[in-house]
Amino acid sequence: MKIGDEIIKLKQKIDEAKYICLVSHIHPDGDSIGSLLGLGLALESINKKVAMLKIDDIPYKYRFLPGISKIKSYGENEKFDLLIILDCSDLDRLGSFKYIIDKAKYIVNIDHHISNTNYGDINIINHEASATGELVYNILKCLNLYIDKEIATCLYVAIATDTGSFRYDNTHSETHYIASKLLEKQIDLKRITFEVFQNKKLASTKLFIEALNTLNLYYDDKLAVVQVTQQMLKRNNAEFNDIDGIVEYIRDIETVEVACILKEIEKNEVKVGLRSKRYVNVADIAKVFQGGGHIRASGCTIYSNITEAKELLVKEIGFYIR
Repeated sequence: MKIGDEIIKLKQKIDEAKYICLVSHIHPDGDSIGSLLGLGLALESINKKVAMLKIDDIPYKYRFLPGISKIKSYGENEKFDLLIILDCSDLDRLGSFKYIIDKAKYIVNIDHHISNTNYGDINIINHEASATGELVYNILKCLNLYIDKEIATCLYVAIATDTGSFRYDNTHSETHYIASKLLEKQIDLKRITFEVFQNKKLASTKLFIEALNTLNLYYDDKLAVVQVTQQMLKRNNAEFNDIDGIVEYIRDIETVEVACILKEIEKNEVKVGLRSKRYVNVADIAKVFQGGGHIRASGCTIYSNITEAKELLVKEIGFYIR
């Protein structure tokens, strides 16, 4: 099914729906939050009743975004005509909120991850898109929905964060074109830059330093691994969101091809972030552990203690390093 055909079906379902729920993945990032807000605000502008569902804490640096207070919790008895899931490669990424799929008559899946499982009744998937925010922009244009300054701000943050400020391999000419059209809406680029990229909490810096002290290098310094435990979070009065950027930081060591961060969610649950620089497809590594993502940026969860998880990862990654 072509994306254009899917968008035609989406328009019909939006027109028919009286109550629409928007949701994205656990551990939200700039793309998931920006995409959800951008689409949600656009739907509200045409007088649609919209629920923007909060399923996890929103990182501090995104709390300046227009409409952020609209992302909130709803009762489990809420029922929706249409459920739109954004930036979510599979339903497990909804975590404990997976039950929401039974509360809607129809499911729309909008995503750019290569590992997407096409779980929706409508699947608008483009693996070539730099971010789900880029997809949302194109959808709004196809639906003839007006993109105002607030919507543009949300979508710009979605794209800027998922492309690493337009530095990653997923950045292409279409990405820059869309960014330019969003800038034409007179968004406050100075504030976006400050809030998202230049406004780290002291707790974040302290945690960053402690995490860097866990750095281990393997395979002739081609694999870099850091870890963050629950005790480290408590010592620094920090959250996992405060460590954003460290895996990219260690990836940029000149000898490193693959970088990995292990986050101890619970005693036997470790969230893993993987990044690569030139030739390793980290999505393949993530798949071994039932995860997924992109060629140069992927993730997974390993249900083991952090020491065992690290051993498993180092061994597996060794098969990909040359």
